[in-house]
Amino acid sequence: MTRIAEWLRAHWWVLVLLAVTLAGTAAREGAHPAAAAGVAGAAVLGLLARLRAPEATTALNAAAMTAYFALGYADGPVYLSLFCSAFALSVRWPVARWWPWAMVYLVLLGALAARSAADGDSTGAVVAWTTWLAALVAASLAVGSALRGRGETRRERAVRAAAEERLRMAEDLHDGVGHGLAVIAMQAGVALHVLERDPSAVRASLEAIRDTSRESLEALRSSLLRLAPQDAVEEAPRTPRRGLADLDVLVARVRAGGVEVAADVEPGLERRMEPEIDETAYVVVQEALTNVLRHAHASTARVSVAADGSDLLVTVRDDGQGGAVDGQPGSGLGIPGMRSRVERLGGTLEAGPVVGGFAVSARIPRGRW
Repeated sequence: MTRIAEWLRAHWWVLVLLAVTLAGTAAREGAHPAAAAGVAGAAVLGLLARLRAPEATTALNAAAMTAYFALGYADGPVYLSLFCSAFALSVRWPVARWWPWAMVYLVLLGALAARSAADGDSTGAVVAWTTWLAALVAASLAVGSALRGRGETRRERAVRAAAEERLRMAEDLHDGVGHGLAVIAMQAGVALHVLERDPSAVRASLEAIRDTSRESLEALRSSLLRLAPQDAVEEAPRTPRRGLADLDVLVARVRAGGVEVAADVEPGLERRMEPEIDETAYVVVQEALTNVLRHAHASTARVSVAADGSDLLVTVRDDGQGGAVDGQPGSGLGIPGMRSRVERLGGTLEAGPVVGGFAVSARIPRGRW
């Protein structure tokens, strides 16, 4: 029953058109109503194949209509199947694929014009009649193509939105979990290094590992809940938004990992920014310091966040060896993720080696804050 219901939902209008065509043709054809209705019905039944084989629909419709008029049957609702066939062809296929099949309609229109002329119609009447039919066929093809293009645009937007959401989730995971794991690894190294000599330092490292792992697990849980079906969870919480006000905690963790960090943040700056800009500035600093911990082998780093004319300027510079710049092997998601976040706000990001170390610099237009 389910398959029958699905079939009826897909083809109900074809059945309605079939009933109208059969009744209208039988009423207009006085000599052979049954035969005329049968041929006209064949022209309509080809529409049942439109979803899988629109070319078969076109061929069957053209053949049935040719037979219909060759047998001398009267004009009637059989023309409706012509317009529906043209629409079905163009709505299923792109123009480059359907236009050769549309030549069938030119041949059919030419045959109809010849029939009208043979019936004694004037040249003006033949031209007007053929032009009218050609315009309706062209309109059917155009409407089908327009609807197909509209559907493709919707699908492309949906795919693009899904890709952007996956990218945002990957960035959130990388920013939260990646940074947390880098800090945990560094703190574990510090704890092992001073395990026998300084129990208090070991305790501080273990506490930092505990706090960082808890935050990283929360970020991971939030991202996984967003992946789950919406009816499987009451509400998928967003990862807690962080901003420049949280830099002190971030800097303290990096310092505990063995890198001396100096932070210079213009007072009250975060209160004058939109939340998205505040979060992006924090993420740039977080990712840059994470790279310092993981790749740079640096001993010092300097963070600067300040208004620079009409822009917000975020700079992180270290005295280490630097890491891979995006586009190079090993660059991962870090720098590309920072750049995509900054560019979404209309800004720019530069990252690369400088004299005595490595620097990351993000500039965001003041128009957004």
